Amino acid sequence: MRIDVSRPHGGHISLQAGMNNYEVDFTSALLDTEQPCPANLSAWNGSDPVKRFAVYRNNVVSSLIDALEDTFPVTRELVGDEFFRAMARIFITRVPPKSPVLAEYGDEFPEFIANFSPVQSVPYLADVARLEMFYLTAYHAADATPLDEASFRGALSNADALPSARLQLHPSASVLRSTYAAGSLWAAHQGTIDLATVDPYLAEEILIIRPFWEVLVVPLRPGAGRFIELLANGASFGETALAVSVAFPDFDLTTTLADIIRTGAVVAFNFNEAL
Repeated sequence: MRIDVSRPHGGHISLQAGMNNYEVDFTSALLDTEQPCPANLSAWNGSDPVKRFAVYRNNVVSSLIDALEDTFPVTRELVGDEFFRAMARIFITRVPPKSPVLAEYGDEFPEFIANFSPVQSVPYLADVARLEMFYLTAYHAADATPLDEASFRGALSNADALPSARLQLHPSASVLRSTYAAGSLWAAHQGTIDLATVDPYLAEEILIIRPFWEVLVVPLRPGAGRFIELLANGASFGETALAVSVAFPDFDLTTTLADIIRTGAVVAFNFNEAL
C-alpha cells in the first residue's frame, strides 16, 4: 500500500488498489475518526503511534475536506462552513478517493447530498452541487475549436442532408436540467444577480461549457437542454428537433440554435455518418 498526502491545488492523495486486509483496515481507520488506531503500529522514534496516527489522519481528512470546499463553494455557502465540513467528513468515510488527483475528488458528492437526510429541507442543494461538478469537469475538459458562425450557418443551409446529420458537441459541454433554480442560485453567489430575486423552486436548464479559456454557465430556453442532450447522445438533427418540439410546445428551434452558436457548443456537423 502507498498513501501519499499533500495539500489541495496540485497535491494528491492516493489509496492504492490491491491492498491486503490489514491495509484495508488501516485505510478505513485513516478516513474515519470514529475508528481506533490500527493495531501493531510503531513509530520510528519511539513516540506514541496513536498520537502520531491521529495527527496523520487529521491531515488526510482535512485535505480531502478542503478539496471538496474548493470544488463546491456555493454548496458550502448555502449550508454554512460548519455543516458543510461535517457533511463532507461523513462523505469521506463512505466514498474514499479513487484517483491520485485530489482535484478530481467529489464526483459522487452531489448524489450523496441528494440522499443525505439532514439536507432534505434544502432540496435544490444537490443540483447546485451537480452544477459545480460540471463546472470543474468543463474546466479540465479537452480543448476543441468551436464551429464558427459562418460554418455553422452554412451547415444549416444544407437542407437535404441536415435532418440526418449528427452534431459533435464541444467536449466540455454538460447540461443540467433541474427542477430548481440551480443556475440562478449559483449566479447569485457569483454576484451577477440579486439572491433576493431568485425563486429556488423554479425549474431551470443550464449549459456548462468552456469553449475557450473561461467556463460559461448559460441559462437555456425551455427544451434547449433536452435538445442538446439528445444531440450529445448521437440523435440526428431532425429526430432531435421533432422530439423536443413535441415534448416542449414552447420550444423555439431558431433561438436555440442562435444560443448554441453563441456559446460555441458545436465543433462539427457530421454529414457523412448520416448516409
